[in-house]
Amino acid sequence: MAQLVSLSEAIAETVHDGDSVALEGFTHLIPFAAGHEVLRQGRRDLELIRMTPDILYDQMIGVGAARRLVFSYGGNPGVGSLHRFRDAIEHGWPRPIEVEEHSHAGMANRYVAGASRLPFMVMRGYTGTDLAAHTNVRPITCPFSGEELMAVPALNPDVAIVHAQEADRDGNVQLWGIPGVQKEALLAASRTVVTVERTVERIEQRPGGVVIPGWVIDFVAESPGGSLPSYAAGITQRDNNFYREWDVISRDREQFQAWMEAHVLGGVTA
Repeated sequence: MAQLVSLSEAIAETVHDGDSVALEGFTHLIPFAAGHEVLRQGRRDLELIRMTPDILYDQMIGVGAARRLVFSYGGNPGVGSLHRFRDAIEHGWPRPIEVEEHSHAGMANRYVAGASRLPFMVMRGYTGTDLAAHTNVRPITCPFSGEELMAVPALNPDVAIVHAQEADRDGNVQLWGIPGVQKEALLAASRTVVTVERTVERIEQRPGGVVIPGWVIDFVAESPGGSLPSYAAGITQRDNNFYREWDVISRDREQFQAWMEAHVLGGVTA
């Protein structure tokens, strides 16, 4: 069963230099607190995996923690570019970064394959697009119909980290709101961490809620506000102003470094 520990202990036990790490949560429940703790512990040379990299991965790339990014759509939601991501791609600052880009459907299917312990998943996407020639997919012929389909390889991260609304004392977790690939990422990974807004005596299942049993989770860490400036549906609100402010903060290297030192690396989260 999952162990209930502090966030610093959970990250120290699971994330190592050179690991492939998925910090998932679609639109909301983005595990900012956990990502910031990874940076405070000085982890480097990471392969970062995520659908829709947003500000969190911009921060991790900008401090030099990432060597590779596997993703679908990289941008500051509703604002524009991720400037630290662009700087790494265009100028190799603070270090060059490898990229492997997929569609949202491709990434989701890769997680499903990993969670199912299958080597790949088959889909109709990518065919007829330029992306197929520039990413890690392969054409495959359906043995029943002869249709040409596309195979996407399984994702099996070393570590998956997600944020959820609540956990009980046995380490069972519940999240609700916009569904993402949190459960698939956890089931696909070798090591798992879930940060939660609160701990309850007993989970009362909600309509549309996803309950993840403690036996598939290694560590649960209570972390109120752990998804801010993203949000946890029903508990916290998205800080839209911060997403706009980040566009200015992240454009300049020195301003970015100063902000990270003051608000993240110095021990205070965003």
